[in-house]
Amino acid sequence: MATGLKPASWAYAEEFVSEDDVLATARNRAAEVGVVPIGSGGGAALRFLAAVTEARAAVEIGTGTGVSGLWMLRGMRPDGVLTTVDTEGEHQRLAKQTFVEAGIQPQRVRLIPGAALDVLPRLTDGHYDLVFCDGDKLEYSEYLTEALRLLKPGGIVAFDNALWHDRVADPAQRDAETVSIRELGKTVRDHDMLLPVMLPVGDGLLVAKKVWTPET
Repeated sequence: MATGLKPASWAYAEEFVSEDDVLATARNRAAEVGVVPIGSGGGAALRFLAAVTEARAAVEIGTGTGVSGLWMLRGMRPDGVLTTVDTEGEHQRLAKQTFVEAGIQPQRVRLIPGAALDVLPRLTDGHYDLVFCDGDKLEYSEYLTEALRLLKPGGIVAFDNALWHDRVADPAQRDAETVSIRELGKTVRDHDMLLPVMLPVGDGLLVAKKVWTPET
């Protein structure tokens, strides 16, 4: 039985798709304001998901300085629109700067300040191809509920930090955030409307497709 990747192989896989200067600058901004963006491997996975779904509309919870948003925009259709939500206006200002530097047209990004659970209920049911969640870990289960409403059949939801610094796989770890993420994983895995996979990129990316049903 395989026992996992060696560190060198993990690093090779994580950095297989390289980042350009715009993303590097966005990461530097993130470090300056205390934001931890998705890793390069997770970003590449998001771009791939946006591309294979030919996403026209995506939602992001946790704008940060624009790292994950830019990855998604680069995979979406040329007319695709990203709606991104964050409680920190300064972070969104920095993200907007990232998008401008990347040449993203302003009409392709809708920056909404505020708490996710206040904003998401105002978004249109069944309109989105991709929902990416990287906000408050204690709210992950509620993000899932909203994502199921927002996604089109065949759409994809993704959660960053799904392994949470190696704590989720350790049953002895019982802090609130770890328990919340662990319970989310069980819910997604067992949900009859979702086809799940756990990708061991970065700090873990939990991905699930909203499956087609006779009702949809």
